[in-house]
Amino acid sequence: MDDGNPAPLGATVSRDGVNFALHSSIAERVELCLFDRHGAETARHDLPARTGDVWHGFARGLADGQHYGYRVHGPWSPENGLWCNPAKLLIDPYARQLAGEFRWHPSVVARHRADSAPFVPHGVVRDILPGNARRNSVPWGEAIFYETNLRGFTMLHEAVPEMDRGRFAGMRNAEVLQHIRSLGVTSIEFLPVHAFIDEHHLVRRRLRNFWGYNTIGFFAPMARFARVDPVTEFLEMVRAIHDAGLEVILDVVYNHTGEGNQDGPCLSFRGIDNEAYYRLRPDRKSRYVDDTGCGNTINADSPVVQKLVLDSLIHWHRDLEVDGFRFDLATVLGRHAHGFSSDHPLLASIANNRLLRDARLVAEPWDPGPGGYQLGQFHTPWAELNDKFRDATRRFWRGDEKLSGELARRMHGSAELFEAGGRPPHACVNKVTSHDGFTLADVVAYEHRHNRANGENNRDGHHHNFSRNYGVEGPTSDATVNLMRRRQRLNMLATLLCSQGTPFLLAGDEFGNSQSGNNNAYAQDNPTGWLNWKALDADPDFLASVRRLIRIRRHHPLLRLDHYVHGERIDDDGTRITLQWINPNGQVRSTEDWDFGHAFGMLLTRNGAEGFSGIAVLLNAWTEPLLFDLSAQADGPWRLLFTSGDTGMDEAGRAISVAGMAITICAAGAGPDVG
Repeated sequence: MDDGNPAPLGATVSRDGVNFALHSSIAERVELCLFDRHGAETARHDLPARTGDVWHGFARGLADGQHYGYRVHGPWSPENGLWCNPAKLLIDPYARQLAGEFRWHPSVVARHRADSAPFVPHGVVRDILPGNARRNSVPWGEAIFYETNLRGFTMLHEAVPEMDRGRFAGMRNAEVLQHIRSLGVTSIEFLPVHAFIDEHHLVRRRLRNFWGYNTIGFFAPMARFARVDPVTEFLEMVRAIHDAGLEVILDVVYNHTGEGNQDGPCLSFRGIDNEAYYRLRPDRKSRYVDDTGCGNTINADSPVVQKLVLDSLIHWHRDLEVDGFRFDLATVLGRHAHGFSSDHPLLASIANNRLLRDARLVAEPWDPGPGGYQLGQFHTPWAELNDKFRDATRRFWRGDEKLSGELARRMHGSAELFEAGGRPPHACVNKVTSHDGFTLADVVAYEHRHNRANGENNRDGHHHNFSRNYGVEGPTSDATVNLMRRRQRLNMLATLLCSQGTPFLLAGDEFGNSQSGNNNAYAQDNPTGWLNWKALDADPDFLASVRRLIRIRRHHPLLRLDHYVHGERIDDDGTRITLQWINPNGQVRSTEDWDFGHAFGMLLTRNGAEGFSGIAVLLNAWTEPLLFDLSAQADGPWRLLFTSGDTGMDEAGRAISVAGMAITICAAGAGPDVG
C-alpha cells in the first residue's frame, strides 16, 4: 500500500484506488482486512502511515463495492479501559454501507479472545457523491410531523408487493404515499434507519430489535430494510417522498452505540479507541458511564465524537438528501463530565454548521442520567419534543382535576419554556403519542401496560400512562364505551392540532391502530408492532375527521402563529392579534391565575387590513353540555368548523352549546369554513 492521506476518514474512492483512514490514538498497528462478496478474506495490509492519531493508506486497484474491516493492535488492559484486540474484526465507524448480518457468538464478546470475523458485518466501499435534493422548503410554522417505523408501516399494507414490505421500497409505493399526503402532514419522521444490531437478550428470547435504537453504523442505512443495495434504495425512497411533496426526518441515535457495557460485543468503537468514543467512569475505567440506560454513553467532549456526529449528519443531509433529524436523548450530546450545558460545543457545532443550515433539528430534551430533563433549554435553531403537552392533554380529557390552566399553557406553545430563549412557538413540538408508549387507540382502551410479550415480566415501559379504559380493559363490544373512546381520540387530536407549536402525530393514530396495550413494542417485529391497516376500513369517517382537523389548521393561520401573544399584540403593519382564555360564561382569565375545572375556551382574533377573523377552540371535559357565550369578546357571527360531539348555536351565532366530553372549533369573519 501507498501512504495515502489522513483525510477524509473512512474509505474514499478515487480513479486509481481507495484511500483508507482510521482514527486511533492508542493503536500500535492497524491492519486493513479485505473480503470478497461471499465473506472470504482475500488479503491483509498494514496501514503504512500515521498522521497524528490517524492511520492511513492507499490501496491501488480497489474500487466501489470492496468489502473490508480493521484489526487494531495495541494495549489490552480492560481494567484501564483499553480494549485493543487484533482477534476482533472491527467495523469502520465511517463505513457508508455494511454487508452481512451480525450474529451473536461468544467470539464477538469484548473479553473473548477468539476471532470474531465470521460473525461481524463488513464495511463496503461506496463512492457516494453529494446529492441534489429537491427539497420542499416547508416553513416551520406549517410543519406537521408524522412518526412511523419504516418496517412496520408497510408490513401489512395490501397495496405493497410482498417483496417490498418492511423495506425502503415499500415506502415508495404510490398508495402508501397517497395516504400520507392526503392526510395533510408535511414531514415523515422515521424511527432509526442507521445500521443497528439486535441485543443479546432479545435474541435469546427469539425476538429482535424493531425500533432500531442500537446503532453500530452511523453512516450506513440498515441493510434489513433493503432488497439488494441499501444506499441506492434509501436514496430512491427519499426522492420518491420528496416528489410526493413531503419531507424526510430521521430519528438519529448518537447518544450511545450497540456495543453496550463492558460485557457487550467489541464491534468497532471499543476496539479502535475506547476512551475517545465513550465516557468512562473516572474511578473505574473498566466501567462505562450509563446516562442512556443502554450500557454506554458517547463522550460528547471528545473531538473524535464531535467530528463523527457532524460528518454523519452532513452525509445524510447532503449526500442522502435527508431534510432533518430528531435526536434521541439529545441531552447526552450536551453533557460534559460534570453535567449538561446548553452551550456545549457539540450542540453548537450542529446548530451552526453551514452544511446543516437548512436541516430541521429536533431534540428529545432528556436522558435518564443525573439532571437529564432539560425541556426548554436548547437554543435556536433547535426545536424540542414537549412531553408536558402529552401529559396535560391526556390528563385533562380523562377528567383529572385542576388541569385546565396547565393545558392552556401547553396550547399556548409552552411560552414559559421557550419564549425567554427567543424561540418562536414552532420550536415547541407537541405530541399526545409517539412510538414510545401507548398508541392513541390504546390510551383510551387500557389503564395498564400489557408488555409480557417483551419477556420482561411486564416491568418494562411507562408505568404512568395517564390513560383511561372507560370501564373495560381492552377491546369491547359495548357501543357506549366505544363511542366514548372514539370521541376522546378526536378530542386529543383536535387539541393537538389547534395548539400553538408544531404538531407531532404517530402513524396509525389517524385510523385507530392498536398494539393491544403494549406500550413498549421495541421488540415486537410482528403484527403487534406493525400497523393494522384493516382498522382504517373499520371507521373511515374517523380518518376523514383527522384530515379535516389538519385542513383547519393549515387554512387558519391563527392556529400557528410565528410569535407568542400574551393578551394582545400589535404588529408593525397595525394588525392587532389577541389571545384570550375564557370561562364558559365568557369571562376572560389568564393562564397564570385560573382553573376552570373541566371546561375552557381559547379565543384568537386578528384585526387588520384584511378585516376581522377569529378562531374559538372550546373544550368541555364535563359529562354534560355547556353553553359558551362569545358575544363579549369578538364580533360574530361564529360558524362551526369541527366538533367531536353534538353542538348547538343560537340564531345570532354568538352562544355555542358544546356537548359533554367534546371539543368544538368555530370561526368568525374572514376565512374558509373548512380547510
